[in-house]
Amino acid sequence: MDNKLEKLAKLEAQIKAGGGEERVKAQHDSGKLTARERLNLLFDKGTFQEMDAFVEHRSTSFGMEKTYIPADGVITGYGKVNERTVCAFAQDFTARGGTLGEMHARKIAKIMDLAMSIKSPIVGLIDSGGARIQEGVNALDGYGKIFFRNSNASGFIPQISAIMGPAAGGAVYSPAMTDFVFMVKKTSYMYITGPGVVKTVTGEEISDEELGGALTHFTKSGVAQFACDNDEETIKEIKQLLGYLPESCEDKPPYAAPTDSPERTEARLDGIIPESAQQSYNMKEVIYAIVDNGEFLEPASKFAQNIITCFARMNGHVVGIIANQPMYLAGCLDINASDKATRFIRFCDAFNIPLLTLTDVPGYLPGSHQEWGGIIRHGAKLLWCYSEATVPKITLITRKAYGGAYIAMCSQSLGADYTLAWPQAEIAVMGAEGAAAIIHRAEIQAATDPAAKRKEKIAEYRDLLYNPYIAARQGYINAVIKPQESRPRIIAALEALLSKEAARPVRRHGNIPM
Repeated sequence: MDNKLEKLAKLEAQIKAGGGEERVKAQHDSGKLTARERLNLLFDKGTFQEMDAFVEHRSTSFGMEKTYIPADGVITGYGKVNERTVCAFAQDFTARGGTLGEMHARKIAKIMDLAMSIKSPIVGLIDSGGARIQEGVNALDGYGKIFFRNSNASGFIPQISAIMGPAAGGAVYSPAMTDFVFMVKKTSYMYITGPGVVKTVTGEEISDEELGGALTHFTKSGVAQFACDNDEETIKEIKQLLGYLPESCEDKPPYAAPTDSPERTEARLDGIIPESAQQSYNMKEVIYAIVDNGEFLEPASKFAQNIITCFARMNGHVVGIIANQPMYLAGCLDINASDKATRFIRFCDAFNIPLLTLTDVPGYLPGSHQEWGGIIRHGAKLLWCYSEATVPKITLITRKAYGGAYIAMCSQSLGADYTLAWPQAEIAVMGAEGAAAIIHRAEIQAATDPAAKRKEKIAEYRDLLYNPYIAARQGYINAVIKPQESRPRIIAALEALLSKEAARPVRRHGNIPM
């Protein structure tokens, strides 16, 4: 028996050593933790249970039969994160560059299947040289099996990816199919074709970082929702995100006993809207003021900054907040903002997270670039996803709500359950300047002083329609409130709506305008 135990201990030590001291040192020297170090940070101490540690590849081509790859380059298992079960896999770059082959992919597929069967979130820590070329089509088939499971798991369990090294070619698609993507600044990158191929095909010279680094995908492409300074910060933020998410679509998001009064009012909100409609203010200050303890987590904070998407708590209940940001593009909706909001809203709806919409929107961004880029198609997504969502939907209009953008920001016509407005709210088909010019065109042109007449008619339009009371009289606004009362009024509505049940027509699925 002693010999068998010694053999087991020797094999375990060999597997846990990864690619060996030299490669582990190279991993550390490049500013990265090893796969096992990352998992140790993610899981509560002593809870991680590794699966399939003894799995080895079966390739015999190109001398691979003589090559030993510990755990076949990926560590899989489950454990507790903040006392809740989570499944995970971590590719081991020290072991043959974390390349994906048949058995490597089979291990990932198996832990994904387990995550779905036990209804727990799955976290993938990506650090891989891509497909294992020696295994050819078997490696490609492995990616396909993972993509298939990403699709099946979507909307059923939360899926989180962290790019913590290279991810190129087919390796980038699985993270893109998950719900949230984290990247690490200066040590991670993802792209379909690398700088070498780009130069050969187009002649463009570009670095890994410029082409597919963390800041590129965090600020420009929108592929990554988080860009962190190092591996430790990445794991910390993943754990923070998981704290807002249910374990599956069959659960409610985790409730946290509040330490902030639900009756708290904020007098500063009464003066946050500038006197001039042309002046901006920071919508995040509104969010800070109304959520529990002023705390929220904002995915995609540097992409499409004209719209804010974030998780927060209201009297301990998780909410997803979508808000126009007047500080960027005056809060207009454009292609990227529509896509960003749509993705977030559909995630929240899939996982029983109520939606709070804060509206201050002058319209859709005009211009040929937007029209040619498909703002009609992209903008329609926002209408679609709000209409599709069956979770509680509360809307607060703080200032401007014009035209189609008013509708798109979760108006009652799209199914908002409770709609509030501040007294400063301006709900109209369009801005006063444009409306007056159209309605009173003939009168303005005939006036002895057209400029003065135009100014008079603009003021007239403002006085008549630039208020929330016409909409309130028609029942489109349920309450006009003092800004300082926003937190208690929203919490009261939210808690009344938590038992909401809604149904949609039975069908295979809708055909969202993509």
